[in-house]
Amino acid sequence: MSSLSVSPVAHVRGGRAAPEDDNWGGERAVILLEETFPQDALFGLGAFSHAEIVFQFHLAPDAKIETGARRPRGNPDWPLVGIFAQCGKNRPNRIGVTVCRIVSVSGREIAVEGLDAIDGTPVLDIKPVMREFLPRGDIRQPDWSRELMKDYW
Repeated sequence: MSSLSVSPVAHVRGGRAAPEDDNWGGERAVILLEETFPQDALFGLGAFSHAEIVFQFHLAPDAKIETGARRPRGNPDWPLVGIFAQCGKNRPNRIGVTVCRIVSVSGREIAVEGLDAIDGTPVLDIKPVMREFLPRGDIRQPDWSRELMKDYW
């Protein structure tokens, strides 16, 4: 079995300084590509309206990592669900994924809106959003998740 090695390709600059649960829709930040990558790694990205950003919840402390079930946000009105049935930051590998709007691409910088990652967050990957990779058919989700997300964006 081989070992997995992942290093940041970029870091988030600007936006929020601390993690919060809601109102991420209008947040703007810049994703700054690491110097180890040539700026042409971003060529063509500006032709897309959105990017999928894979990042690390780098401030999630070891003691808070969840591996089993919990009530999302500790809300007793919501069901007990496994960590892989929710999108919380206290995940075993601390990996987050968000689709955000590309505002502009210039040099080594991608200005984005709606990225729910804070200043300093390590970015593990950047992918353009293509309609053909979006879900086909209806999306099903439980009522508690709709309630949780009502003020998220």
